[in-house]
Amino acid sequence: MHVSVLFVCSGNICRSPMAEAIFRHKVQTAGLQSRVLVDSAGTGSWHAGDPAHPGTRAVLHTHGISSDGLKARRVSRHDFQTFDYLVAMDGEHEHDLTRWARDYGLRGRIVRMLDYASPSVTQGRRDVPDPYYTGQFELVFTLLDSATNGLLAEIQEALRQIA
Repeated sequence: MHVSVLFVCSGNICRSPMAEAIFRHKVQTAGLQSRVLVDSAGTGSWHAGDPAHPGTRAVLHTHGISSDGLKARRVSRHDFQTFDYLVAMDGEHEHDLTRWARDYGLRGRIVRMLDYASPSVTQGRRDVPDPYYTGQFELVFTLLDSATNGLLAEIQEALRQIA
């Protein structure tokens, strides 16, 4: 069995590619790269084809995580039939994905990123803040690092039950 995960934010240059890179790194460290597909996309297309934001690349580099191959793209109709998890960075993204899922059908499920994070890290937050406007790339990394731990634990348990 394979599990596929799509991280979704607005322009796919800050939050979702950071989540993709962090999660891919953890999947590889766990030796699950042949069983877990990881990607990211944006709800908008204004950055399509662009690399990840310099702040995203810098914070990933600081933490020893590669940003190679991260290129912005827009969520497509195909994504709703391909991915087991469509992971929204905030409520607006969750709303957009839910609305589109009604039109496109949905094979997997739509979840909120911070629902997988430790409450001690989120401190009541439900949304991953957009560092494009705030410059808080390190805060976003901390939130995503915690949330990807929780998501990976859920996926590892699902893979164990099927194995």
